[in-house]
Amino acid sequence: MGCGVDEAWLSAQIRGDCMVIAIRGDLDIVTSPQLDESLTAAERTHDRIILDLAEVDFLDTSALAVIVGHWKKAAGSGGTLALAGARYRYTKTLWITGLADKLVMYDTADEGVRTLGRAAGQPQQ
Repeated sequence: MGCGVDEAWLSAQIRGDCMVIAIRGDLDIVTSPQLDESLTAAERTHDRIILDLAEVDFLDTSALAVIVGHWKKAAGSGGTLALAGARYRYTKTLWITGLADKLVMYDTADEGVRTLGRAAGQPQQ
C-alpha cells in the first residue's frame, strides 16, 4: 500500500517478522501526522518495525518527535523500532540531538530485516 502525502510518500510492507515503512520525500510538520498514523497502524500487528529513511530528503523536529515517541512505546512493550538508510545530509537532526547513538540503526532495510529476524528466531532471508 502507498499514499502520496504533500511532500512525502509512505509505503508499508511485511517482510518476515518485520513491518518495513519506507518513506520518500520530506518528513516535516505537514507530513508528521501521516508518519504517526502509519506507525500506529503498524504497531497493531507488529512489534518489530523498521523505518526506511533511505529516500528521505529532510527530517525536522516534529518528525523526530513522532519517531522518538513510537521508539519509546516500542521499547516499553518489548518491541523494536529501528531506522534504516538514514543519510546524514538529510537526517542530521538525528545526530545533532544525539539520537543516532541511541536508536537502533541499520545501513539498509534488508540488513535490519535480517538482523531483527535472527533476533526473533526467524530463518535468514
